[in-house]
Amino acid sequence: MPVRDATPDDVEDICLLIEEHARYEGKDDLALDRGDMTKHLFGPEPKAWVVIAEVDGEAGERVTAGMALCAWTFPSWDAKPGVFLDDLFVKPEFRRYGLGRELMAELGRRTSGRVEWDMQMGNAKAEAFYASLGGKPVEGWVKYRWLPDQE
Repeated sequence: MPVRDATPDDVEDICLLIEEHARYEGKDDLALDRGDMTKHLFGPEPKAWVVIAEVDGEAGERVTAGMALCAWTFPSWDAKPGVFLDDLFVKPEFRRYGLGRELMAELGRRTSGRVEWDMQMGNAKAEAFYASLGGKPVEGWVKYRWLPDQE
C-alpha cells in the first residue's frame, strides 16, 4: 500500500508539499519553519499528524507523492473521535493514480466518527473529487475564525 504514517524524517517533504500546495492555490510566499513543524507533529505533545502517499521512483526508490495533514476532533453530539483534514495534496505529476482516494480511505479507516475538511470556493476539481467519495457540503453552517494573538 502506498500510504503510511509520517515520521520525523519526512518533515522536509511535508513542508515542501504544503508550500507547493500554497503556490498552487496562489500563495507564493509561504515558507514553513521546519523546526516548528517537527515539534508540532512529532514532539512530546503533537498537535497534528500526517499520512504520506508514496510511489516507486525511476530508480526504484520510494518518492513522496502526496500527503494528508490532520488533527483529531471530538464532536460532542456524535461522542466519537473524528478527523479534521487540514491539507490534502498530491503533486500534479502523481494525480490520477488514486493516491488522493487512498489517503482519504486511510483517514476513514482511522475513525468511527466523521472526516471533515474545508475547501476553497470555486475549486471545481476538488469539489468533483470529494463528491466522488460521497463528500457533501455541510448545509446550515458557517465557518468562523478567531485569531486571539492578532487583536
